This record gives sequence, structure tokens and C-alpha cells, in this order.
Amino acid sequence: MDLIRHHVAGRSTGSAERTGPVYDPATGVVQAEVAFASTAETDAAIAAAAAALPAWRATSLIKRADVFFRLRHLLVERADELAAIITAEHGKVLSDAKGEISRGIENVEFAAGLVHLLKGEHAEQVSRGVDVHSVKQPVGVVGAITPFNFPVMVPLWMTASAIACGNTVVLKPSEKDPSAALFLARLYEEAGLPAGVLNVVHGDKVAVDAILDSPTVRAVSFVGSTPIARSIYERAAANGKRVQALGGAKNHMVVMPDADLDAAADAAVSAAYGSAGERCMAVSVLVAVGDDVADALVEKVAERIAGLTIGAGTDPASEMGPLITREHRDKVAAYVSGAAAEGATVVVDGTTQQFEGDGFFIGVSLVDRVAPGMKVYDEEIFGPVLSVARVATYDEAVALINASPFANGTAVFTRDGGTARQFEFDIEVGMVGVNVPIPVPVGAFSFGGWRNSLFGDSHIYGPESIHFYTRSKVVTTRWPDPSESQISLGFPSNH
Repeated sequence: MDLIRHHVAGRSTGSAERTGPVYDPATGVVQAEVAFASTAETDAAIAAAAAALPAWRATSLIKRADVFFRLRHLLVERADELAAIITAEHGKVLSDAKGEISRGIENVEFAAGLVHLLKGEHAEQVSRGVDVHSVKQPVGVVGAITPFNFPVMVPLWMTASAIACGNTVVLKPSEKDPSAALFLARLYEEAGLPAGVLNVVHGDKVAVDAILDSPTVRAVSFVGSTPIARSIYERAAANGKRVQALGGAKNHMVVMPDADLDAAADAAVSAAYGSAGERCMAVSVLVAVGDDVADALVEKVAERIAGLTIGAGTDPASEMGPLITREHRDKVAAYVSGAAAEGATVVVDGTTQQFEGDGFFIGVSLVDRVAPGMKVYDEEIFGPVLSVARVATYDEAVALINASPFANGTAVFTRDGGTARQFEFDIEVGMVGVNVPIPVPVGAFSFGGWRNSLFGDSHIYGPESIHFYTRSKVVTTRWPDPSESQISLGFPSNH
């Protein structure tokens, strides 16, 4: 059986001493083993990144930009090959995998503008004969810890900005679908990135802890569940590192009485069940304002569910693939099976749908009359389960969302501009959509939520990533006439 190894300093490394299985989620068959890095192996990858840092940091901005222009070309040229890798290990349908690659390319395009992004500021004659300027310099070695659900897009969110800013990176992708990260590392090097600037180590908590505890690693980026994000943030921050740790979500989509209900139902089905709900920006709660709206929406969503095709991601007819593991599928099913006992109404029970073979498939579920206090409402399910919460007024909808411990994304569907504007003003969530169910910003803006959806003060990719991956240095300059030199023990003042 194939062993998926690490990629350190441009070479394949790693032994089979500790490994984990890599499944084909559509069949349930183990298709490879992935090497789990020891502390020593992770430290070697960090050392490789540190060794590559001086030369990469000194590389001109134009030459760095050239890497990203070539990388974009390679990603477009080999998108089908990369999408097949994603589908084989994650299970999502090929069209969704290609969409993920496309969104990752946006961040490569943004990073290619690094000559503009890394400009500092200059002020002349702040005091007599004194000028001040600022520069943005890399933080150093960066640790990037990425989730299983977007094995290409999220690594590109982190690595593109970090490397463009002159840093070197140790990437620890999910051990569940590790091959895409290796493919990206090779594409980077084919595009001209020097060996050692981007290193990939696979594994579990051992590798993660080595990254968090290493004094050489100066910043850590993470995307995953809220409990792990909080733990990552606390441990890395305690070790003096700069940290951005993006956690979980419970995204609400408000549907007002004046909304186009057919369009809202289409959007809800697409956003709730795409990629089997394994998206941190998936709509998981449909907030219907008024029982008439709720009744109509439940009926329309149920009708659309009946027409969905679930199957292997490689089948062009499939609209939704399997979940990532058997254990995760069973966990998702437990939320649905327990919803009725909590007082909710299970309108469509996807756990009863039968599939051939041993793949990790589950049908889509629709649960009505959910409310805070129910597990199906309170917790991030990360599966194809759409809940419907009923409220009487706009104010109740806003209060419901603002009371959630999560604050990643939200949306409102309405035909009234005043309502939309008020929602944007009132809602306490990091990303907001108006008639857009999944408001993931384009690459020129930054991605991230509030409250328990983000630990740290910087969102990921876009302008905030440049701030995160650089340190600002301010230089004050004076070239005095030697005849003006004198001793003064007073505090300098700018006059």
C-alpha cells in the first residue's frame, strides 16, 4: 500500500513508524497510509523553513511575484488533476472540488500583487531635517494547520499571503486527505519557489504540538473546530506567537415575508447541502419570519430535497458525495435521530436513506421547529442537516442570531433595501450576505467571523493577512550638518 510522506526542503521524507489510514469515502476502502510526523521530523521541517528564510526574505518583490503568476498558470492548467485528488480523498463531487480550486486561485492572484501590498509609508520633514518611513517585513517561519474540508483552498489562503510577504511555511494539512497539500507544494516549486520555503508534514497532535511549541515558529494560522481553535490559540499565544485561529460556525439565513421564497429555497438547499454540509460557511439554520413563511419554505425545501442525487464524487450525475469518515457520518446521524426527542419536527430524515456499498454516505435531513437549547440547534453539525427556526418578527431574528456563540456568517433574503441595510447594521456577525447565502468574500477582502468563530485579531487572506504575516518597522532618519551637532539630554521633541 502506498505511503504518503512529508515534503521537506524539496524532498520526500518520513518513515512508516507511525501512520494513519487514508480512505476513499465513497467506498470505505483504505487507499493509502499517511506517515505521522514525530516531534523530531516536525522540528526538521521547521529547521528547513528557518534555513530557507534569509534567502527568500532577501528575494526581490518582483521575483516573488513571478512565482505567483506562474503558480496561477499551473493551478489552472492542472485543475482537473488536482480536483481528482480532492475527490478521491475527501469525497466531494468534482464540480465542487473545481470550485474550491477556483476560490484558492483568487488568493494566489491577490498575492501576485505583493509589490503594491507591501508598500510602507513615508513622511518628509516631520521635524526640521527629519524624515520618517515605515516598512513591512516578514515575521519569519509560519505554521499553517489546515482542515479536511478544503484541502486546497484553505492551504492557499494561508501559504499565498505568508510566502508573498517573505515568510517560510510549515504546512500541516489534515491527515484525512493529505495528498492535495503535497501536490500544491510541488506546484509551488515548479513555479520557481525555492526548496524549503514551503514544507509539508503530516500527522496528528504530535506534529501540531511541535509547531505550537517551537521557538522558531513565529506565527500560526489555523482553521478547524471551535474547541481546537481555542486550544491552538491559547497554547500558541502562551508561547509568544502571533495567532489566527478560525473556529466553527452555526450560520443563519433569515427569510423575510417579502422575499422571493422560491429563490430562498433554492439558496437554502444549495448552501446547506453542498459538499455534504462540510463547510464552515454552510447555512445550517433557516430563520423564517412568520409561520406562513416557515410553512411555505419547509414545503419548498422538502420538494427540492427529493430531487437531489447523492453518490460518488466521480459520478457526473452526483450532486453530493459522502462524508469524510464513518465516525463523522454516525455523529451527524445522531443529531437527526435525537432531534424529535428535543421537541423538533424531523420533516425529512436522511439517516434512513439506504446506499449500496460501504461508503460514508448519508441522506440530507430537514428539521423544523428547532430552538436554542436543542443540540441540533446549539452545536455545529458539519453535515447535510438544515434546521428551521420560526420567529415572529425581524427583531426576534436578529436577537436569535446575535445570541449565538458562533458568528461566522449570516444572510438575509428580502426585496426591501431598508430591511437589508438595517440587517447589515444590526447583526453581530463577521460576514453578511444580502440575498447571498454563502457570503465568502472575494480574495481582495478578508475572511473571518466573530465571537467563538475566531480567536485572534486578524481575519484570514486578503488585506488582513498582509498585516498578520508582516511586522511594521518605523525608521526615523536625519542627516544633520556636522556643524549643528551638539549634546542634549532632554527628551527629543519634533519641532
